[in-house]
Amino acid sequence: MSKNISAVKKLSRNLWWSWDTDAKSLFKNLSPLLWERVNHNPVELLRHISADELEALCSCELGVTIDQVSKRFEEYMADKNTWAAEHAPQLVSSPVAYFSAEFGIHESLRIYSGGLGILSGDHIKSASDLGLNFIGISLFYKEGYFRQYLNHDGWQIEDYPLQYPESLPIEKVTTEDGKDLIIEVTIAQSTVFAQAWSLKVGRATLYLLDTNIPANEMHYRDICSRVYGGDQNMRINQEILLGIGGIKLLKALKLEPAVYHMNEGHSAFLTLELLAGELASGRSFEEAKAKVKEQCVFTTHTPVPAGHDRFSRDMMAYTFSKYLTLSGMEFEEVMRLGAENPADTSGLFTMTVLALQLSRCANGVSKLHGEVSRDMWKHLYGTDDSKEVPIGHITNGIHTKSWSSGFTERFWRQHAGNIEELFASRESAEAVLSKVSDSELWCLRYHLKRHLMDYISRYLSNQLYHQHQYTTPFKPCDSSRSAKSALSPDVLTIGFARRFATYKRAPMIFQDLDRLNAIVNNPNMPVQIVFAGKAHPHDDAGKEYIRQIVEHSRRPQFLGKVVFLENYNIGVAKRLVSGVDVWLNNPVRPMEASGTSGQKTVLHGGLNLSIMDGWWCEAYNGTNGWSIGHGEEYDNYDEQYRIDANKLYEVLEHQIIPTFYERNEHNLPVRWLKNVRNAIATIAPVYSTDRMVKEYTMRYYLKEPRA
Repeated sequence: MSKNISAVKKLSRNLWWSWDTDAKSLFKNLSPLLWERVNHNPVELLRHISADELEALCSCELGVTIDQVSKRFEEYMADKNTWAAEHAPQLVSSPVAYFSAEFGIHESLRIYSGGLGILSGDHIKSASDLGLNFIGISLFYKEGYFRQYLNHDGWQIEDYPLQYPESLPIEKVTTEDGKDLIIEVTIAQSTVFAQAWSLKVGRATLYLLDTNIPANEMHYRDICSRVYGGDQNMRINQEILLGIGGIKLLKALKLEPAVYHMNEGHSAFLTLELLAGELASGRSFEEAKAKVKEQCVFTTHTPVPAGHDRFSRDMMAYTFSKYLTLSGMEFEEVMRLGAENPADTSGLFTMTVLALQLSRCANGVSKLHGEVSRDMWKHLYGTDDSKEVPIGHITNGIHTKSWSSGFTERFWRQHAGNIEELFASRESAEAVLSKVSDSELWCLRYHLKRHLMDYISRYLSNQLYHQHQYTTPFKPCDSSRSAKSALSPDVLTIGFARRFATYKRAPMIFQDLDRLNAIVNNPNMPVQIVFAGKAHPHDDAGKEYIRQIVEHSRRPQFLGKVVFLENYNIGVAKRLVSGVDVWLNNPVRPMEASGTSGQKTVLHGGLNLSIMDGWWCEAYNGTNGWSIGHGEEYDNYDEQYRIDANKLYEVLEHQIIPTFYERNEHNLPVRWLKNVRNAIATIAPVYSTDRMVKEYTMRYYLKEPRA
């Protein structure tokens, strides 16, 4: 095997390539058509290219690129002069263990469902870039999250294709003598066995637990089948495996983390396994609790009480009876750890309460979400004053390089040398922007929009094929209606793409069809809208929202001007955030804990239009995007919906659309571009996971926090 082939295969086994523009281009250039067919998966790509073809490609036309990319990767991996080495050397020698039920690292690895997973994926990438010794713990979902298809009626159909380890950049974890490393977890009266897979994410490592092995009873083999799949029994089993199994895995690997970070309450059972270890060393229960609390930090993402995982007393008793006997813990003591009223253990066991009780610090994911969380959980701390509740906030960000398109990154390289300089600080961003003319910035926008329009055209053709598959015999699919799209890069383009939870109110822009018709079909200032998103398989209300939008898109007045793209994933998201002019977000305030999708459009020159919720409350300054209202909240849902919809129309009609179409003598929207510059300078340097992970490190990961 030649040196170049070895280098390409090595690159394919580390997800570092997913945020390096040249590495992505390298794999794409091996076979552009195959690259699309394998969903941008270099491991699967290389499996379909013969050794002779690969040798020929690597020895001639791609040889120089391979050398350059490989050299940069090796330098990245060997670099010891990192931010962490300077500011947190103890977290270079000892790892941070980060537990999350999902990780959205790349579209080819379907172990994520939505924003929580995207945040986890961006978190681990920035931890790698900053040089932290960082270990992620999650589950290997053999069916992943579903692929979404729409039938002719616009109703969501779920499909669960298997993920095969041999087609992914994962390696089986083995013992020193080469045998599969197997851990044991007690669930109910059974012993459940789990193997582990490792995935390299730059300098960081993600471990994925997997119960799909012959040693298990059949019903336990499916614990890791699907992301958030199944009933409450499946949910508690997954969370036991993630939390307790994750700690057992770390012990088997002889790893001693400096801190355990629970990203949402799904992994909170890890505190019970830590408690068991402290009790086994001879400590009393209260001493053990104090010791565990020193080691753990917790991030909550859920701003509504109903969204937190809760299990009945009977389910806890059935599932944990044998485990607690073996661990030396009393059932009532454990129930108190998860009881919202510690004096009454007869009710539900709440995972967030367990995490709060046994963490040295906790945080929400935006300033507003921190306030909401303190108010939500103040009863746990025996106070009516939410200011006394020890829950802080660290506002979410994005991993900038992951969400930068290749063209965008090359554009900024021309003016800044590297994209990191643009986003290092507001001052550096403004310095770079001063070198960019309005015509150059507008040219960037046109290129990205044209790229999006062409992509949507191809995507809708593929979507039509699936609609034919899921058409009933009585409703033949009308290809002329389904495939037609008249989207144009000259037209103001709005994007709305996210998980279709009902609180996000996806169909709100259709509240007044006549008014929207006048907006979309204005002969001088037209508008087009692109939607995408999945509803949870059990969420029929969310599916109904999708159906409504598809139905509206087929009305004569919106045909070809409003489109819905099926099977939303990271790959689709990257295309949308780079190409749309305006990113729309209209949740019910304050139910959007943070949100990050709007942060991703900024580096491409897009602008945000949002309810004053989540991160937008902190970022909006009046000239870097637009707000829908001023944060008003009403008790009546229908009234809130009607008022917010009216404000959405008003800001479109009187601010956004006129600004976009106002042109100077060179046909440039000068006022619009001024807003773009303001957005890049004020948002991009602040709302990144580099800043976020630095905050976690200095405030929470270090045992002696520093500002």
